[in-house]
Amino acid sequence: MAIRLVFIGPPGVGKGTQAALLAKSRGIPQISTGDILREAVRTGTELGIKAREFMDRGALVSDDLVVALVADRIARDDCESGFILDGFPRTVPQAEALDAMLRERNIPLLGVLTLEAPVEEIVTRLGSRRVCPRCGRVYTSATEACEADGEKLIQRSDDHPEVVRERLKVYEAQTHPLVEYYSKRGMVRKVDGLGTLDEVSGRVTAALYGAGR
Repeated sequence: MAIRLVFIGPPGVGKGTQAALLAKSRGIPQISTGDILREAVRTGTELGIKAREFMDRGALVSDDLVVALVADRIARDDCESGFILDGFPRTVPQAEALDAMLRERNIPLLGVLTLEAPVEEIVTRLGSRRVCPRCGRVYTSATEACEADGEKLIQRSDDHPEVVRERLKVYEAQTHPLVEYYSKRGMVRKVDGLGTLDEVSGRVTAALYGAGR
């Protein structure tokens, strides 16, 4: 059975990391709308040119265009065995548009995995995160300098506690309603995001088997 999943979770919960691990283990692509948007703009595709028009005037790329980009991406050969959508959909209208596109192509989703963690845990986790300004490597330990190039680590502005709390409020208002949207169809598998990388990965795998193989 093809594994087609949507990953949902607040910033800092480890959603992207777990999606990448699962995608690698299953040999399927992890599809981030940010990545495919940048690729389309860079390569100058028809959709990329349209997206660039939005970006050049500082506007959000329309839902219809984002869904078209996703449709174009999942039409590639490497998605025949499945894919993981990471960071999309973000709102219920986007989910409805995605559903319509998948129905048209007769591509059913297997399930929706949502990673969860207490707000204070996420604030603490992101507050301790540091990045290398040169290579972008991320550290969550007390390391002060990048192990790769010796550059002094910095804290990203959006990892400051007050900014993190605001990001979480936006997530709760705009994206968390997706959990209810998909739950009505019995598609949601909730995963505890607390613990080590391997512990959470094990829960993700268990949730996936619960949704089917």
